[in-house]
Amino acid sequence: MRLTTSRSLAATLAVLSIAHAASARQEPLQDPIPESIQKGALVVGTEEFVRLPRTSDSREGGQTNPAYARIQFLVPIPDGSGRLVINDLRGLLYVTDERRTAPSVFLDVRERDIGFDDSMFPNETGLVSVAFHPQFGQAGTPGFGKFYTAYSAGSGSGVANYLDDAADSHESVIREWTVTDPRAEVFSGTSREVFRIGQFAPNHNIGTIAFNPYAVPGTADYGMLYVCLGDGGAAHDPQNFGQSVAVPQAGIMRIDPLGGNGMRGYGIPPDNPFVGQDGAAPEIWAYGLRHPQHFSWDTDGRMFIGDIGQNQIEEVNLGRPGGNYGWRLREGTFASGYAVGRGPGPVYPRPSRDETELVYPVAQYDHDEGNAVGGGFVYRGQAIPELEGKFVFAEFPRGRLLAIDADALDPERTAEITEIRLVIEGREQDLVDVAGFPNTYGPGNRVDLRIGSDSAGELYLLTKGDGWVRKLVPAPAR
Repeated sequence: MRLTTSRSLAATLAVLSIAHAASARQEPLQDPIPESIQKGALVVGTEEFVRLPRTSDSREGGQTNPAYARIQFLVPIPDGSGRLVINDLRGLLYVTDERRTAPSVFLDVRERDIGFDDSMFPNETGLVSVAFHPQFGQAGTPGFGKFYTAYSAGSGSGVANYLDDAADSHESVIREWTVTDPRAEVFSGTSREVFRIGQFAPNHNIGTIAFNPYAVPGTADYGMLYVCLGDGGAAHDPQNFGQSVAVPQAGIMRIDPLGGNGMRGYGIPPDNPFVGQDGAAPEIWAYGLRHPQHFSWDTDGRMFIGDIGQNQIEEVNLGRPGGNYGWRLREGTFASGYAVGRGPGPVYPRPSRDETELVYPVAQYDHDEGNAVGGGFVYRGQAIPELEGKFVFAEFPRGRLLAIDADALDPERTAEITEIRLVIEGREQDLVDVAGFPNTYGPGNRVDLRIGSDSAGELYLLTKGDGWVRKLVPAPAR
């Protein structure tokens, strides 16, 4: 779907008007998804892989939780070496490998003069993501030796491409690094800024940056960098970025990091859905997402997006160029309070028809089951045949490992979610009982579970509470 900003606004107002008229007849849904997520028959084992060093926050207080290490993503270096890179939000990139070599510091951005700052909200800001160009190990190519980081920088530490005057909290930045020797275990080389956007609040920042690992040379997607951005933070999308295409917040961008010119440090892919449309940011690939902190691709090219909800619904979506995912008029397959003219609050049944085309999730759960969906991958590894074709993802605060059948998705209905049973330290138990730590958002413990993947498609569990990376392996024989 391709709409200019004015047409998007008109469509949004039409939806609001119709929904408001219907709201007098609607009652809020007290339990929007009454079905609970059950543990299924699928059992997998875990083995301790590597443990990251303990780190500390630059600032304490507020709702900052006491994580051992803020490890976020594990990604393979695409050069056939088997090396893996793990980021700690506190400013560190570590390198290890598939043979479990002890992690060592590859790059400490705190030591670089790049304006790095994570003090505004250590839970979410910092060195958020890393992506290696698919040509990283190919000498003589434009992407040779290049990788990219997404991080938080202090307001006014640079000139933003968007919202330069609205950076009340900080700015989200993408930086390109070029190594002198791609085989080196410690970074040496140069860097340059690619992209910067102002953030009015400390949460819902930049998230995953990634190249489609299944795009092949010569195709339009090869070497294009995808970037997810939250709705700018606070709560309930106060700037209404979700239903705007004027700035690339609340969605996913797609840029050519090697295609910069005098105006920008990056290029605009000509097949992006909003290229050439008045009032629309040409970087936008999809919009209407609240906090799409992580996304990944299946081997068939489908993108899976985890979108963190507000008060009610967590979503798993399939990526669609130009797609409008409905926030803040929708949470999951439900109408939000804003869609019925009532502002923040419970969700309601959605209208019988949408006045503008919206993309709905392929899976969802409500907050009886957890409070924030994390990233995941469709399993295409070889070690655990029972996981084949399953999209494995995290309910990250509680540390639940969830799955849907990615090979049997029905566009007319949301998929059933099951919880994968974990064998940890030789017996079946919940991750929160092993890696939990005090939760500053509410009662009990939290885990902050994230998922990584290596070059062979095997999966890893990253837990901030204890700093461990655990590899998923077949369940031990009974």
